[in-house]
Amino acid sequence: MGPAMKTPRITGVLAPVVTPFRADRAPDAERFVRHCQWLLEHGCAGLAVFGTNSEANSMSVAEKADLLDALIAAGVPAAKLMPGTGACALPDSIALTRKAVSLGCAGVLMLPPFYYKGVSDEGLYRNFAEVIERVGDARLQLYLYHIPPVSGVPITLGLIERLLKDYPQALAGAKDSSGDWSNTKAMLDAFGKSGFDVFPGSEVFLLDGLRAGGKGCITATGNINPGAIDGVYRNWQSKDADALQAGITATRKIVQSVPMIPALKAAIAHYADDPEWKRLRPPLVELSAAEEKKLLDGLAADGFAMPGIEAVACPVH
Repeated sequence: MGPAMKTPRITGVLAPVVTPFRADRAPDAERFVRHCQWLLEHGCAGLAVFGTNSEANSMSVAEKADLLDALIAAGVPAAKLMPGTGACALPDSIALTRKAVSLGCAGVLMLPPFYYKGVSDEGLYRNFAEVIERVGDARLQLYLYHIPPVSGVPITLGLIERLLKDYPQALAGAKDSSGDWSNTKAMLDAFGKSGFDVFPGSEVFLLDGLRAGGKGCITATGNINPGAIDGVYRNWQSKDADALQAGITATRKIVQSVPMIPALKAAIAHYADDPEWKRLRPPLVELSAAEEKKLLDGLAADGFAMPGIEAVACPVH
């Protein structure tokens, strides 16, 4: 690939891949790679590793870089990866973004620096512009990550407009995890026709998003239900689209009835028969026994399955 050859953009269903941890709370690269491979084989078009549900902000830049290397070494195509690279410290964002671009990743998903609240669009513009300038690579495809319920720092339409104007080659799109369809629709209406790819942050909005020009979704539940979510993506123009959407929305409702990150790990642990998957890095904690029962009973009643998930369990060494 020449220096300015961009990797084709990912469209479809992406999972913010959950990160398994070993007993010493270090990332478990072996289980991580296996889960990524399972996701790509069962409906995910791409992997948004180091997202919110990945516990990414509990991990160091070095840990994330090592996991990227482990994926590439195992044969996971860089063209399927959209790692989260946004951090509070500008040098961390630059270092991880540079790493992702050098490996040939399809894009990076970038949080704003989220510690300082109430900052201006001017400040956020300078942050993203600085990353783009300092990475200085024509292959960079940057997706803005709007998740104000968690970050407390919104990415406004005005900010997107300014970045698109000044960095049209680098700015590829956005993930909207506001949970507010009217905001996603406003993003699509304003920029969707100008080559700015918008992904709702939940499959609940997948069908509406596709009908309005969206490119897929980047969704937590993609970790456990990729096939059914991909079914909506592939069949959104069919007569069955609304029924398929209702199915994935119902599953989502069950999963988000308890805390999402430990829920995803509990589901993988249960269906893979691998209790090691339940482990989280503090300050997050696993589900209570009652929460886990509620989740698993709900999924069983829904007829939920994870075909082939046994492959993500690791043999005892």
